[in-house]
Amino acid sequence: MSEQLSFIRSPLITLPHGFTTRRGGISQGPYAGLNLDDRQDDPVPVAENRRRAAAALGYRPEEVARLEQVHGVDVVQARAGVQTADALVTDDPALLLAIGTADCYPILLADEQAGVIGAAHAGWRGTVGRIAERTLAAMIRLGAWPERTRAAIGVGICQAQYPVGEEVAQAFAEAGLGESLDKDRQLDLGAANRAVLLAAGVSPEHIWQAGGCSTGDDYFSYRRDQGRTGRMWGLIGLRRESQGEADA
Repeated sequence: MSEQLSFIRSPLITLPHGFTTRRGGISQGPYAGLNLDDRQDDPVPVAENRRRAAAALGYRPEEVARLEQVHGVDVVQARAGVQTADALVTDDPALLLAIGTADCYPILLADEQAGVIGAAHAGWRGTVGRIAERTLAAMIRLGAWPERTRAAIGVGICQAQYPVGEEVAQAFAEAGLGESLDKDRQLDLGAANRAVLLAAGVSPEHIWQAGGCSTGDDYFSYRRDQGRTGRMWGLIGLRRESQGEADA
C-alpha cells in the first residue's frame, strides 16, 4: 500500500470527515496498510494507524468515539472510547465519530448549522432496520433538521458482488426496500440506504454516495478475504480546524 494517507470525502460536508482506504498505514500481511481494527491484527501498528487517521482530521486518538458494532439498530449519544451500538450522534466538537467497515456501508450525517453530527454502520440487518433513519431521529433530538442534514454514504460492497439468499430478499421486500434487489437477488445496499434517507426526510440533493466497491484492492473486504481482513473507518467531527496530515 502507498505511504500516503488519504480520505474519500463528500463535497456536501465541509466539516472534518472522510472515509479511509487501505492506504497510508503500517499494518502487514492480510491487514496490510491502514487497518484500524485490532481484534486480529497486532495492536501496535493499529494504534499508530488510528493516530494517523485521527490526526489527519485534527483529533487525538483519545478523542475518538467508536463502537463495538453488533449489526443492530441501536443509536447512542457518543462519548470518547468504545460503546456497544451501530450508530452514534453528538453535538460535541471534542469528539471524532468513527464507524468501522469491511463491506457494510458507513454513513455520515451532518446538520452543520445546528452543529449536530451522526455516523452509522449499515449492513443488511441495519439497513432493514433503518439505522440511518434512527440516527437522523437521534440527531433531531439534539436540534438537527432533516431538510438541512447532509448525508455521505461511503464505500461498501457493490450490487454486482453481493448475492443474497431468499430470507434476506424477503426481509428487504417486507421492509419496503425490495427495489434494491435485481431479478438475480443481487442486493444494492447503497441504494437501499439512500431510499431510507429519502424516506426520513433528507433531500435528494443532500445525499452523496462514494461509489466503488469494497471488494476492490484499495479496501478491506470481509467477503473477499473470507473473514481475515482489516477495517476502514468512516470519520466525522465538528471541530473546524486544519485537517492535519491528510492530503485527499
